[in-house]
Amino acid sequence: MKVTQEPLPQSQIGLEIEIPAETTKQAYDKVVQNLSRSANIPGFRKGKVPRQVLLQRLGLQRIKEAALEDLVQDGLKQAIEQEAIEVLGNYKVTSTYEELISRFQPGEPLRFSASVDVPPKINLGEYSGLSIKAEETQPDADAVDKFLEQRRAEQSTLIPVESRPAQMGDVAVVDYSGRFTGEGEESTEISGAQATDFQIELGEGRFLEGIVQGVVGMSPGETKEVAVTFPDDYPREDLAGKSGVFTVTLKELKEKELPELDDDFAQEISEKETLAELRESLETQFREKAERETAASKEQSLLDALLEKVEIDLPETMIDREVQTLLAQTAMQMESYGMDVRKLFNAETIPQLKERSRPDAIVRLKQSLALQEIAKRESLTVEPEEIEAKAKEVLEQLSGQDVDPKRLREVVESDLIKEKAMKWLEDHATIELVPKGSLAPEAAQGEETQEEPHIEAIAPEEEIDAASQTIDVQAEPSE
Repeated sequence: MKVTQEPLPQSQIGLEIEIPAETTKQAYDKVVQNLSRSANIPGFRKGKVPRQVLLQRLGLQRIKEAALEDLVQDGLKQAIEQEAIEVLGNYKVTSTYEELISRFQPGEPLRFSASVDVPPKINLGEYSGLSIKAEETQPDADAVDKFLEQRRAEQSTLIPVESRPAQMGDVAVVDYSGRFTGEGEESTEISGAQATDFQIELGEGRFLEGIVQGVVGMSPGETKEVAVTFPDDYPREDLAGKSGVFTVTLKELKEKELPELDDDFAQEISEKETLAELRESLETQFREKAERETAASKEQSLLDALLEKVEIDLPETMIDREVQTLLAQTAMQMESYGMDVRKLFNAETIPQLKERSRPDAIVRLKQSLALQEIAKRESLTVEPEEIEAKAKEVLEQLSGQDVDPKRLREVVESDLIKEKAMKWLEDHATIELVPKGSLAPEAAQGEETQEEPHIEAIAPEEEIDAASQTIDVQAEPSE
């Protein structure tokens, strides 16, 4: 079989394949033979239909089509094996069907064109000695005190207040009703802006600012009209940027009685025996979190710099697989949060999600392939013991799930190799640490979202739940 290769864009190989005349005749005769055994033609027993009768009844076109399909499929497969081409996928016959059927004559050579995706070539520039800036996160000196005060507030007891007006920090129980007003026009009720026995914590950002400020200074039993302007970015578009008046009645007023900051409090909110132990644990965790954020910033800056040194013409097969991986990871994360994956992943949304994930998939692929190329050039390897230890650790985390051990070890080995390549890059780079927030806002925001605060001493699951249930922040009146 004659095969000619031609490099194509997007890491494809074009193939010009010529199937020998003998093979085309054999394929045609084989189809005729198989049809003669299976065809039901009146007046003849199966397997006894004369060749000429079979050709007349079934038609030459149908038989050529069946033979052509086998020839092209087998020919492409044999060409790839013959040329020892490492194929990723995306097999395409680029010759048109009409062209092939018109060319095909049994006993004559058959030529057709095809293309396949192959691993991309990685053009990597000078990667040693990268000079970058990264943000250094310093632990907030007051972080522990702020955290403890926040927990004290959460553990506080509400005590009724009658001897003074409302002040910031109090909790007010109110009835309210909102309306629009206009010059020369009758006031109209704001839909959904009525509530009875609604509890508001009087603090910045806890509710509509105008209402919070209006309640401050009121006494229980007092009714007051408060002018309110809804923010331009208010969630309800029909209210955003508009002004109205709310009639507010303060029914009850409560103040927070905070628990003492002592050993008993430490035992209440953590597994520590003393307040000193709790403070030490929190200081360690805040420090480690800051170190992780700094490390993440250095890694991201190195990867950004590395991307500028690499050129890769990615094949579509590889991009599609990475998009699928990203979507699968998103689905797994949603499930872990108890969310209904089917609401996000359906026939209507999946094409949009794929398109939206494509840029991230391309960046991730280029970073990964560049790191693998560095590991190859620098002869970085991973010991079997490292792979087994990490694979065992991952298996324990995935307990109960169906996992292919061989595939898992491959993924673990790839990740470990990339980790070593990142370490090599860092060891051979010049890194200037700058204060957090001093680089581009987009970069800073990207780094901050990589990891949420995780205070292990205080039941992290409860922290996450508390953070996601701050219902009073910018709450709509209907709530």
